[in-house]
Amino acid sequence: MGRGHTVAVFGAYGHTGRFVVAELRDRGFVPLPSGRDADRLRALAASHPGLDTRTASAGDPASLDRALDGADAVINCAGPFAATAAPVIEAALRAGIPYVDVAAEIEANLDTFTHFADRARAAGTVVVPAMAFYGGLGDLLVTAAMGDWTTADEAQIAYGLDSWHPTAGTRAAGAVSRERRNGRRVRYSGGRLEYRDDAPPTLEWSFPEPMGTRTVIGEFSMADIVTVPSHLAIPEVRTCMTAGAARDLAAPDTPAPAAADEHGRSAQTFLVDVVVRSGGRERRAVASGRDIYAVSAPLAVEAVHRVLAGRARTTGVVSAGAAFDAPDFLRALSAHLSFDLRR
Repeated sequence: MGRGHTVAVFGAYGHTGRFVVAELRDRGFVPLPSGRDADRLRALAASHPGLDTRTASAGDPASLDRALDGADAVINCAGPFAATAAPVIEAALRAGIPYVDVAAEIEANLDTFTHFADRARAAGTVVVPAMAFYGGLGDLLVTAAMGDWTTADEAQIAYGLDSWHPTAGTRAAGAVSRERRNGRRVRYSGGRLEYRDDAPPTLEWSFPEPMGTRTVIGEFSMADIVTVPSHLAIPEVRTCMTAGAARDLAAPDTPAPAAADEHGRSAQTFLVDVVVRSGGRERRAVASGRDIYAVSAPLAVEAVHRVLAGRARTTGVVSAGAAFDAPDFLRALSAHLSFDLRR
């Protein structure tokens, strides 16, 4: 468990940040909530008596240094990550502590790999971007499905969401990403990212039961097209999304997630179906659970736990699948999601 390690949480009062703070406490860590809004930090502290809080802004390096002082690691939950990831990573490098974030922004994750790989490796520290439902979970599933394969022809990650009620942070991050790519969509094909102006394809995907066959938006790219190719030799990495969930995300009047249990989780469910193909062979890995935002908390906290326990496989900027034993990691989350490996 946490054994009293102190973990700073930047953006702790946000939707996902609150789940992360609660998960850290449940695991025996000492959360150190941080963010730029002092009033929201005080409100969060009132619901978690005894916690210290520190006001900090991504635009104020000195405040970030104060926020991380005494912390053993930091989890960044504050989007858009295009604005926060680099400053918080810089602060983590100055403090000499590991960094984990829950970024779903493709461009922000690509920036982290591009700009910090050498520095993090030279510092001997671990930086794990996209350690969340999008980016981290898919990468772990692809890595688990690969097993002893060193290469594959393609990996497909199908997101089966019964609905998608986006948070304000998701909407803000999506707006930043669209602006950065000038409204184009992006996919990973032929071993590189491609930016396209055409509409994505619509197709049918046969999910495992009980979901069954659903209409999906093909090439509905998520952070997996950055995390998976960062360490696996797969030239075609595609993600798709159930059409209903994609419509929910696009609709401006779709409400934010609403708590449906005592833990604050929504009633939304997910099934992530991964298929990896090499030649005529096929391997599959499946995960299912509830609330895509809530499940990001155990993913991020388990990553911090393993890094602090010396169970990360390497240093530098690494994806979940490169840093950890993927099947073991996924099985460790059995209280939060189901995992089925079908090789």
